[in-house]
Amino acid sequence: PPKDGKSAKKKGGNISKAERERLQREADEQRLREEEEARLIAEREESERLERERIEQEKQQLLELKDRERREDELNELRHILDENHSAVTEWETECRNKAKWERYMRCDGSPDPSVLPEINSFISLWREDSENQIQRVLEKCALSLQLTDELDFLLSEGPEPCTAQQYRETILCLQSIILYKLNQATEELLKFANSNSDIETGNMQTVVQDDNVTLCLWANLNKNPRFKGYRFAEVGLGFELPKPLAVCDIAVRILHTRYDHLSHHSEREQVQRRRSMMESILTSPSETAAAVQDGKVEGEGDEGESSKQVKEESRSVRSESRKMSAVSVISAKEGRKSSTVKLLEEGESQMEAIATGLETDQNGSNPSPAELVFESADIHIVDLQQFTPLGGVFYFDVFHLPPQSRTVKGWEMRELLETGLQVFPYPTEQSRIQSSTSVRLDEHSSTVALLPVGVTVALPDSILFLEDPQVARWDPIGQHWRTDCISETNYDSETRSISFRMNAFYAFTLLQESYANMPFQSWELRPLGQDSALFTITGALTEVSITIKDKQCMLHMEETRDLDHLLGKWMSPSELRKAMKRAGINIFVNEYSDKYVSINSKDPLIEHTVYEQMALMSSAVAFSWSRWNTQCGQEHLVLQACEQLEAEPVAEEAWSLYLLGAQRNQHLKMKEHDSSFSPELAEGTEFHSTFLHMLRQDMSIEGQARIRQSHYLYTDTVQRLLWATRVLTYS
Repeated sequence: PPKDGKSAKKKGGNISKAERERLQREADEQRLREEEEARLIAEREESERLERERIEQEKQQLLELKDRERREDELNELRHILDENHSAVTEWETECRNKAKWERYMRCDGSPDPSVLPEINSFISLWREDSENQIQRVLEKCALSLQLTDELDFLLSEGPEPCTAQQYRETILCLQSIILYKLNQATEELLKFANSNSDIETGNMQTVVQDDNVTLCLWANLNKNPRFKGYRFAEVGLGFELPKPLAVCDIAVRILHTRYDHLSHHSEREQVQRRRSMMESILTSPSETAAAVQDGKVEGEGDEGESSKQVKEESRSVRSESRKMSAVSVISAKEGRKSSTVKLLEEGESQMEAIATGLETDQNGSNPSPAELVFESADIHIVDLQQFTPLGGVFYFDVFHLPPQSRTVKGWEMRELLETGLQVFPYPTEQSRIQSSTSVRLDEHSSTVALLPVGVTVALPDSILFLEDPQVARWDPIGQHWRTDCISETNYDSETRSISFRMNAFYAFTLLQESYANMPFQSWELRPLGQDSALFTITGALTEVSITIKDKQCMLHMEETRDLDHLLGKWMSPSELRKAMKRAGINIFVNEYSDKYVSINSKDPLIEHTVYEQMALMSSAVAFSWSRWNTQCGQEHLVLQACEQLEAEPVAEEAWSLYLLGAQRNQHLKMKEHDSSFSPELAEGTEFHSTFLHMLRQDMSIEGQARIRQSHYLYTDTVQRLLWATRVLTYS
């Protein structure tokens, strides 16, 4: 039985050859049927795809045809609106200028009109000859002179005639010079009576005098204590340390903090002129250069009138200025070099004399050779004022000979009178100064530089917001530059907001911050708050800035800021706000050099400017925002988010739509901001338009369209100026 069972099992497991062939045929037939079905499905899908593409192509052609048919009408309508607004703004600005001139003419406060040469010359001459050196009276006159320079700066910004502009620049330099001159005279007057005002505890004289523009800290060494190390003016947060050799000398130390900056513009002019000279030397062949030198001419001087005419034309053209960053500043700087009426102060002026001497050399038109230019441009210690911004004004740190003090003899007060004026105490000596200068060039680590340095402690000005730890630069009166060498042991205390450092001599110094520390922007949004009102928010690399726009005024808002009450919550014009923010260290504005220091998303400036114009027209009813896809669409296109927003509240995330903008065509995209990949596919039910304005307006409510039509030209001009000043589509 076991044998039979095994045989049966083996027999049942065998498949006949015929059976195997039948199964194979069935499998082949099944495979063929599946392949045929797959082929039919593929053919049907391909046919459907081709049909869809044909329909889409026909639809695309129809939309393009409609766009071409209405293109001229849309462009003409937009051009008409922009031209009307521009004409209205220009007329309003002219009326304001005329009104300001009339009010200035009718002013009866005794102050001279700085634009009238006889008046301002008389003011300067009479003040120079005035023997009144009492400090409070001098500070009052200095404040008036600063107001006059501000008036002239405003007049220069309007693009006057070339000869008039040159006159204004010369007047500004004269006013700046006499301000320094009078402050030195007032300092000397205080030091003459140092022994009468000496402190009982220290035996020395220390005093602080200040107003809104100037803080004067003065210390006179009457006691000559060899153990004296330094003094701190606690009420203003300024202090100094002296080496032992100075502690036993008849000296006076002054820290003069001016909240204005009358030095940096000299360095800017030098740097611009150096760049121009270097470019000219590159473009000029050696033979041409030699011929020019032989003839006593320097290529590039040109005709001042022609250059000034170009300045006038470019500054008066708002559209041209916005569309193309011109070389106005370069040409203006070139004109500034030709000023020749600033008189040097005949009295001793400490550092100011060297500064004025350098200015005279600059005005004589002497240009460094190309070789010198290359060397100077390679000097890493020279501060590039396009990359860094001086903040908080200038601190003039000086040491003077103490004037002879009065003596009482038999009831008579006797005083030696000197005609030399305020005299600088040489520290270090001329020989050691030359050695130190040489060692700086040859060896940055030379011990000569660190020999017996002087120390300074400065509390950061409350009106300045430093986004990063501040840097220190000292003024070089010979080279007319801010420099970072000869400064050591810099220490910043973030809790007390004070910075201390040492210098190898007494220099004027300033605090620096990187101009573009808050760039590139992380995001931005412009949303309406009502008719002719909007909120412009920029999230920078380090802080967020919000600007409320109402009619032609702007108001700044920021969180987590201290002591900026003079700036926050104040209505200003766009130009005033821009100046105030930059002075406070809050820079979100760009210029023609910004792209050299910031990583940007390069875009066609003409397309970008056109988009800003249309955004401004619609900003009372439409919200706009940054899009991450703007970096994926190339230089000739822009991508941003937009939606109609009639309520003064944040925009809902799902309300945003993406728009692809170009020079010839604008379209509403089907994709959303958070999609995984970029697609230029057109949104359903939308059409192509030649302008961004008509694209958004076609789906807008009646109320929204009414807001756009009723937008005031001054409001749209203000929004456009802010958008172009920040260029958020490029710098985000």
